[in-house]
Amino acid sequence: MLDSPRAPRVREAARLQQRTARSQTGLFLLEGPSALDEIVRWQPSHLVDVFATDAARERHGELIAAAAQHAPVTEVSERALAAIADTVHPQGVVAVAKQAPVGLEDAVGRAAKTEHPLIAILHEVRDPGNLGTILRAADAAGASAVIVTANSVDPYSPKVVRSTTGSLFHIDVSVGASTADAIEAAAAAGFSILAADVAGDDLLAMQASGALARPTAWLFGNEARGLDEATLRLADRGVRLPVYGHAESLNLATAASVCLYQSAFAQRQM
Repeated sequence: MLDSPRAPRVREAARLQQRTARSQTGLFLLEGPSALDEIVRWQPSHLVDVFATDAARERHGELIAAAAQHAPVTEVSERALAAIADTVHPQGVVAVAKQAPVGLEDAVGRAAKTEHPLIAILHEVRDPGNLGTILRAADAAGASAVIVTANSVDPYSPKVVRSTTGSLFHIDVSVGASTADAIEAAAAAGFSILAADVAGDDLLAMQASGALARPTAWLFGNEARGLDEATLRLADRGVRLPVYGHAESLNLATAASVCLYQSAFAQRQM
């Protein structure tokens, strides 16, 4: 059993809480039995290491045994696990996995060939909770890819990974391209570029016109600044969500979820 938080393997895994270490190693952390179950089911070849307490082994024996078929499982004390985990109250299991980003051209090209072509392009999205929720919503809405452009939060940060609740393993995620390059690739693949913008056309009017049924790449901007004018000009159209009550605006992740689902509905009604 690894008991000391200062043990070399414990410290090496704990470093993955930091973006620099994740970038250098190409690895990231997964916390909790649910996340471990998702990667075992969907991307088992990317599992590198599993750290589990004795209590977790007893509680999740079948899952731990399944994970052990793909990576070594090391028993650790509660205090050693706490040093690795990003959360205050870890659930007894932390795993190390390989990052699996998809190249921009591959992600867009594969999405274009699906029955319901739908992707999201995220421009300088900085909040981990927003990114994770958008990934989860995109997955639920049947989108094939999320393009996380340069200057956005790391999709492999612990907070983002937790927020996706496993969707990180279900959908193509492309990382690091410029927004302009992402839009250009999507347009070349036949996607209509729709930018979420408070000054854009009404979403319901767009749906009524049939515009949302086309292959669509939704462009979502920074939480505080939205999309700058230069980036907006790269889109085919701006689209706004109507606000019927007195709220000033919608949270980015909420707005993105609505837009993605409206496209999903429209594409499946054709």
